[in-house]
Amino acid sequence: MMRRRRSLPRILSIILLTVAAIGFAFPFYFMLVGAFQENPTNSPSELLPTGGWTVDNFIAIDSRIDLMGSLLNSLIFTAGVLLGTVVFGLLAGYAIARLDFRGRGVVWVLMLLVQMVPFQLLMIPLYVQITRNYGLGDSYLGMILPFLINTTAVFIFVQFFKALPVEIFEAARIDGAGEIRLLTSVAIPLIKPVLVTVVLVTFIGPWNEFLWPFLITKDATLQPLAVSLANYISNVAQSTANPNGAILAGATALAFPVVILFVVFQRFFTATDLGAAVKG
Repeated sequence: MMRRRRSLPRILSIILLTVAAIGFAFPFYFMLVGAFQENPTNSPSELLPTGGWTVDNFIAIDSRIDLMGSLLNSLIFTAGVLLGTVVFGLLAGYAIARLDFRGRGVVWVLMLLVQMVPFQLLMIPLYVQITRNYGLGDSYLGMILPFLINTTAVFIFVQFFKALPVEIFEAARIDGAGEIRLLTSVAIPLIKPVLVTVVLVTFIGPWNEFLWPFLITKDATLQPLAVSLANYISNVAQSTANPNGAILAGATALAFPVVILFVVFQRFFTATDLGAAVKG
């Protein structure tokens, strides 16, 4: 009887988690199935596909926009943002967490204040500065520059660098290691799961970003996939033979790389064993 009472909460939690997982996964199922149907249903209540299967929806998109070119633009834009986020985030996070310098508290407060300012508020001044002063309109660098430093990533790195045992750094300094060596050989290997988390969370932002690339790029050959698909949906999709299928195919093309990235790197979401580094 006691075993049954103890197992009941576990069974209920499994049921609730299963229902929640199905609820989260269903929009992806509806999108994926509709993208390959000749006549996708307008109602998500119809669980089973009713139309024939086809890849014409993707062909219709590729005939109107350069699908592979837009994907490449998104990858370049996202990779540039990720590179800046990781490099500057690690350097700034380590400096604020582990180095003792004058004005460190002021830098920390300013960084927190920056997070409170909406990007939309800075968009017009940034556009004027980047296009007129720097001449970087219609360029990859112009798209990447405003997102090069991510204060949220810096905040995350600071918190985890502070959590590392002080004894690790003291022992490395006794052995003659400099600060760059401490960062690359000691600190970063201990926060690999955090690094992967920052990369995955940051990836979603620039990959789905629409407003800034739309504002800064007028050349269609430089526009990332989110902008190209938005233009396609608003201007062309309704004139196709299967508008719903075309829209769902575009959404699938945009979401597929993100899903694959999460599936591949899911195994890195593990706790870091900090205590083992200072034993003995």
